[in-house]
Amino acid sequence: MTPSGTFTIGELARRTALPVKTIRFYSDQGLVPPADRTAAGYRLYDATALARLELVRTLRELGLALADIERVLAGASTVAELASAHVAALDDRLRVLRHRRAVLRAVANRESELEEVELMNKLASMSDEERNRLVDEFWDEVSKGLDVDSEFYAWMRSAKPELPDEPTPEQLDAWIEFAELVSDAEFRALIRGMSEQQAQRREAGHDIDAFSRAQRERWEDWHARAQGLLDSGLSPESAEGRALADEIVRASLGEADTSAWFAGDGAPEPADSPEYRRWLAGQIDAGGDARAERYWQLLAIINGWPPVPTRVAATKWVVSAVRASA
Repeated sequence: MTPSGTFTIGELARRTALPVKTIRFYSDQGLVPPADRTAAGYRLYDATALARLELVRTLRELGLALADIERVLAGASTVAELASAHVAALDDRLRVLRHRRAVLRAVANRESELEEVELMNKLASMSDEERNRLVDEFWDEVSKGLDVDSEFYAWMRSAKPELPDEPTPEQLDAWIEFAELVSDAEFRALIRGMSEQQAQRREAGHDIDAFSRAQRERWEDWHARAQGLLDSGLSPESAEGRALADEIVRASLGEADTSAWFAGDGAPEPADSPEYRRWLAGQIDAGGDARAERYWQLLAIINGWPPVPTRVAATKWVVSAVRASA
């Protein structure tokens, strides 16, 4: 410190651990103006300049631009206002980085080709509106022109992917996979085929909604029992497998609206026979496609719902049991 109570630029550098070159730059920019000069023209700084320099250093370490810092020092903005704006900018940047990380991780895991990388990047960058539009287009395509306007289909359409403002890596990964799934022509054809079957049964005068509800209630129990037998190591050809297969066959033949099973699809006569059992196994197998189940599992991850348990293995076990019983 000089006798007049001011600091040379070298002393200021020692007190703040900033390079002389940096202090001179801030001074030239008007952020830390000198309080005086020596007879030889060297800059001198006072305690106010020291405090300003400490503030500039802190704000720069936090990533704030010099123009923003200048506005704060000039009184045109407060530190709180500046911090709030910077937090918003950082949040936007973090969202961009999270989506890039999700895409790059997916690329690494799948060993993706260039064309797929471009598609995944586009999917991860979609807005909420674009995500909802993609799902609406999917359901439009798989049900257009078909009489499937039931409570079940309305609920299916209403379930939309809703990524939170700060999604986890798992949620972003799930969204990319989900978007690829609903965009896949083969998957759309699968769901369209299921819709056409329902429309055929409606046209034949069957109460498909009531029929489907009854089937879902039974399948909750059948899946659980099949999973238990599978976990116990029992084969579909076992006596327990035969008993469950017989129960499923009897239930399908004993429905109040049994003929709903047999609208179209080249179905055999509704009577217990090897031919019927093989046909029924095929119907169960077609309805238990893993991709249809994956649709809901991914939606649950994206939206933070409780996990959707997989039933693929149990369904395949039932299919094998019914076929074996033929």
